[in-house]
Order: sequence, then structure tokens, then C-alpha cells
Amino acid sequence: MQETLSQHFQEQLPEKAESHPEFVTELVDLILNQAQAINASDIHLLPTENQMRMDWRIDGVLHHVADFSHELAPRITARLKVISHLLTYRTDVPQEGRIRQQGEQAVETRISTFPTLYGEKVVVRLFVGSGQYKHLESLNLPDEILTDLKHLLTQTGGVVLMTGPAGSGKTTTIYACLREIIQQSQGSRSLASLEDPIEVVVPTVAQSQVNPSAGFDMVLGLRSLLRQDPEVIMVGEIRDRETAETVFQASLSGHLVVTTFHAGSAAEAVSRLSDMGIEPYLLRSGLLAILSQRLLRRLCSCAQFSAKEEDRLGLHVEKWKVPTGCSDCGQTGYLGRVVLTEMLQPNHVDVTNAILNRADSSALHQLAVQSGMRTQWDRALQAVNQGITSPAEVRRILGMTRTET
Repeated sequence: MQETLSQHFQEQLPEKAESHPEFVTELVDLILNQAQAINASDIHLLPTENQMRMDWRIDGVLHHVADFSHELAPRITARLKVISHLLTYRTDVPQEGRIRQQGEQAVETRISTFPTLYGEKVVVRLFVGSGQYKHLESLNLPDEILTDLKHLLTQTGGVVLMTGPAGSGKTTTIYACLREIIQQSQGSRSLASLEDPIEVVVPTVAQSQVNPSAGFDMVLGLRSLLRQDPEVIMVGEIRDRETAETVFQASLSGHLVVTTFHAGSAAEAVSRLSDMGIEPYLLRSGLLAILSQRLLRRLCSCAQFSAKEEDRLGLHVEKWKVPTGCSDCGQTGYLGRVVLTEMLQPNHVDVTNAILNRADSSALHQLAVQSGMRTQWDRALQAVNQGITSPAEVRRILGMTRTET
């Protein structure tokens, strides 16, 4: 895929000379448009001693696309700074900005610069446009989880927690939840959000962005927001104890809170919150559900079944496919991604007691499984057996040391 992407990009380069005053403007437009067209989530521009390397993250994996000359590198960086309203003359400190776009189909774009040995590294984050993945049905969640989640979003109080590592699709899911609530209530519920930063604009939601440098942090924002008569609050991410405590207290005072949290699994999320000092009674009374998710690359239709035992990578599966590569998938063998999910609902007596007794994540996980929770590993093995993904991709995402049980 590297050669295919590179060749395609080279064919589209501006015909003007690099010294032409409009060359960099057209080049940056090309980079942003082509990356968006290929569904890249991130663009990495890394300066080295003699050139600038450009990689695109596609379906969670970085692919090398092009190299630019040493002379061109600072001009590309400067152009990106200009369109994202950053200070072009400050090259010695990190900066963050965004390209503001209008319209329902706009793709939100965030720019981050960081000083390195050979110049500023730039990472461009391309978020899902507002017109894509509008509702929960678009996410291809398992039917039972989709049904339960829709029901939970009708509740008048409690916390629905989305967990997973960076790049696991939490942001996409949480915005889909907001749109689902709007659709269910036909606009009759008061919705507000507190984010850092606002990544997608959702009509009819009162969206706010924190500004720590001005003293407007998550805790202050949440406490003030409660006086704005919201019924549903979306909190971009729980990052500290104060935010977590305020979120759960809000959930017990008649507010539905939808938020995200970094944790490896649903059970680990409970343990992490407990370790942060959140009282067990708050967790038990406030939690409606924890949805943990990961994204696996989906095999292209060119994939073939394998009989080689080593291709199984130790997974307990009956049949499995391996990537081969074709022109449709750019020779990677993968095309698009599929979501892996597990949902822990603390409504079983054993799970409830485990939370109240501060049980460790392993014990809580086993109790949740016994109460009917299907794990990410279970769904991953099913996806391998169905030829949706490969053993190598499961191991890449879920690791080599975990077991399927």
C-alpha cells in the first residue's frame, strides 16, 4: 500500500515549480484532501536531517506516503499554521489549532505542532464529518448491545461510560449517542456538552470547550453547567478524580451523563475509577453501563483461508483467513475496520457486590462474564472464524499475552 499511496500522491502533485508562491498552498490542499479521501485519521509530518517524511494513519496503521525536501518542510509547516490560526514565528513551543469548517459534511481538522531536533513535527488529526456515522445504527454494534444502549440513553439519570485506548472510536460512539438522544426525544430534552476540544458540532446541543489557562477547567465547567438546567450532559473525557467525582454526583441528581475514559476493558474501568478514589457506592449507584471497544481492521475480499498452524497465532479458532493483497486494498489485505465491544451493566447481584467490595478487575471480569457479558476476545474469535479479520490483527490489537477466556 505504501507504493500505491505514494504513486497516487505523486501523480497529483501541483505542476508548478516548488519555488512558485502558490505551490505550497496547492500542496497542502492536496495533502488534506487526499488524506480525507482515503479515510486517513492522522497525517504525520516529521522533519529529519535532510527532508520531511509524511505518513498517513489509515485504519489505525501508519503508511509512508511521501518525502519533501529540506527547503520545502518549513513552508509546509508555516502554511498549516496559517490556516489553523497558529503563530508562525513561534517554532520553539508546542501549539494546537484547528481548521474551522462549516456545513454538515465538514471534516473537523486539528493541527498540533511540536519542536524536534530538526524542526517542528506536525500532526494533523482528521475527525469524522458530522454527516458520517450519524446514529448508532451506522456503527455496526452487535444487536444486543445496540438495543441495550438505546434503552440506557432514555434514562433520566446515571453514567454511560465509553472506554478504550486512543483511536478506538470512543469519540465517534459518544457523538452517535448524542444524536440518538436527540432523535429519541425529538428535541424535547436539554443537552449540553463539556469538551476538550469540541471535535464535531452537533446541532441543538449546547457545546462548550474548556479553557484551563483562563481557569475554566472540567470541574468548574461541570459545576456551573449543572445550573444551566441540562437533562443530558456529555463530558468529553474523565481525566482526574475531581472530574470523575463530579460526573457521578451529577448522575445521582437527575442527569444522564455520557462520557469517555481510558481503560483496557470494562472491568478495568471500574478498578481504575476505584483507584482514583471514587467511592464504591457512587460507582454502584451511578453506573448504568460501561461500553469498552476496540477497532480491528477488516479483511479485504481478496483474503484467503490458511491451513498453516503458525498463521493461527495460538488462537482457539477452527478456521481463519490471512491477508493477501490486491488493488482494492492497496496490497495490505485489509479494507476498513470493524468494532469489537463488550458491555458491563452492574445490574447482577454478584457484579454489584464485587463493585461495593472493591474487587480487582480480574475477579470483576469473571463475574461479569458469568452474568452474561460477551467479551471483546469472544467477539474477536468469532470475527476470525467468520473470516472478517485475521489472527494477526487480533493479536496486534488485543496483545499476545492475554487469553481468550
